[in-house]
Amino acid sequence: MTSKRTIRAVAGLACTAALLVAAPVASAQTGGIPGGTGGTTEPTAQPSSAPGSWTVYKAATWYGPGFWGHSTACGTTLTPTTLGVAHRKLPCGTQVTFSYGAASVTATVIDRGPFHKGYAWDLTKKVAKRLGFLAVGAGPIQATVTPPAS
Repeated sequence: MTSKRTIRAVAGLACTAALLVAAPVASAQTGGIPGGTGGTTEPTAQPSSAPGSWTVYKAATWYGPGFWGHSTACGTTLTPTTLGVAHRKLPCGTQVTFSYGAASVTATVIDRGPFHKGYAWDLTKKVAKRLGFLAVGAGPIQATVTPPAS
């Protein structure tokens, strides 16, 4: 019988391999976030078509039901229908447009995390479902970040 820990480990390895395959993209990068936010740097950031925003390709996972009903770091209550995302450093209210396959959805940073090594994003269930990411559970995902207006 395969344990959940083994499945997570295999998903993490697959994610790492996919990020390594995407490494040639990183060689043509700008070297950081244009107009950085609070000293945050993303070494794989590339300018986006929208002014002040940038695009990154990083690993994501999604919140399970154990977090629903709890208050987030930004003060909202997490529900399965919340269009939100967690990031360690981006300010609350930052808009992030995720693309996975042919699907795309915009979410707002509402929490801190993820705290699992190798992951940059924690998606809410609604975001993961709209992207077709629920069954995948964890893996690389494209994100275009638009900082909140000052």
